[in-house]
Amino acid sequence: MYDRATSNRLFYTLFISQSLFSAAQIAVFTLIAIVAVRLSGTESVAGLPSSTLTFSQALAAFPAALVMGRFGRRIGLTLGYASATLGGLIGVVAIMQGVFPLLLVSAMLMGMARGSGEQSRFAAGEIFPEAERARMIGRLVFAGTIGAVLGPVLVTPSGHLMESLGLHADIGPWVALSVLCGAAGLLTFFLLRPDPMTVARALSTDADAARTDAPQQPVRSLPVLLTLPKVQLAIIAALIVQTVMVVLMVMTPLYMDHHHHGRDSISLVIAMHTLGMFGLSPVTGYLIDRFGRISMLLVAALTLIASALLAPISTNQFVLAAALFLLGLGWNFGYVAASSLLADALQGEERARVQGINDSLVFFAAGVGSLASGPLFASGGYAAVSLAGLALVLVLIGFVVWYNRPQLRATAV
Repeated sequence: MYDRATSNRLFYTLFISQSLFSAAQIAVFTLIAIVAVRLSGTESVAGLPSSTLTFSQALAAFPAALVMGRFGRRIGLTLGYASATLGGLIGVVAIMQGVFPLLLVSAMLMGMARGSGEQSRFAAGEIFPEAERARMIGRLVFAGTIGAVLGPVLVTPSGHLMESLGLHADIGPWVALSVLCGAAGLLTFFLLRPDPMTVARALSTDADAARTDAPQQPVRSLPVLLTLPKVQLAIIAALIVQTVMVVLMVMTPLYMDHHHHGRDSISLVIAMHTLGMFGLSPVTGYLIDRFGRISMLLVAALTLIASALLAPISTNQFVLAAALFLLGLGWNFGYVAASSLLADALQGEERARVQGINDSLVFFAAGVGSLASGPLFASGGYAAVSLAGLALVLVLIGFVVWYNRPQLRATAV
């Protein structure tokens, strides 16, 4: 039988754990490109750790879902946080020994952790009645906001702590990763009881008892679903906004480091970026419902264009902070609008299959973009990276116009 107090307690556990995880990974991400260049001796591999992380996330998401389906959310999420803890320890060794391949192993383990950890939003949704699920998922996403803003703040003090111990300051974020993710894993393992899937089954039983039988449309095949204009546009839009966001974000810390910005300035810019990505999510949802998916995809494109144009024109930290905030906000508009558009086009069992393909394609494309960002930066500087992002956004606008035919526009709001 469903118990509201139990769901609230489980949600708080998920919220705290996700906040810790988000803060830890953003702290590492703030310096990972800089550390990669220092360990490897070349700027062309600056985006390689981020690419490794993204590809690992894409590959790990489906196996993580299988583990959770077999053993429950608690075990799956705990294993994810344990992977991040191990990744932090390996990152410390990589920096201390100056071994670049170990840094990639650390990034791979972080990506595996993200493939698992991001599914905590599904756990948050399934422990509440259907009418509350979107709101509770949104609240859990806000946990990412808290962590993303606090994460960069950890960089400087953790570095000072390492220096006081006679170690390199850049080790600090990786130590924080191990400590915070270790705490998240322990919290999840001991307090996420009963398993959210058990609560979900209780809710489903109650709902089945109250549901009246109604005829359902047959589930459409995957090839048919992928030919739907809404599905195509949603996947393309999500793919492009994710790639543009990653390409610009990955190279910004390195660009600032070249212009002698300190870790505090870099942390500020990354904090503003992540605030743009997550901080306004409830407002984004309202705007998308109010003005429609297609309109907000265009707003997303215009916001990303503004970011790509603003980012390379100045080395001032406040200009860069504004540009990266717009980059995060444009991603937020585009990603949420694309996700909503995809959900509109699908029903029931269709959602899981197509959304899984969507996530795989999006993270794979983002990984390719991150991988390409290093050579782009090495050959043409930050301006070349921004121009590449701008070109992708113009492609997005072209697709929006192309797919915005009357029959799609009538049903896409």
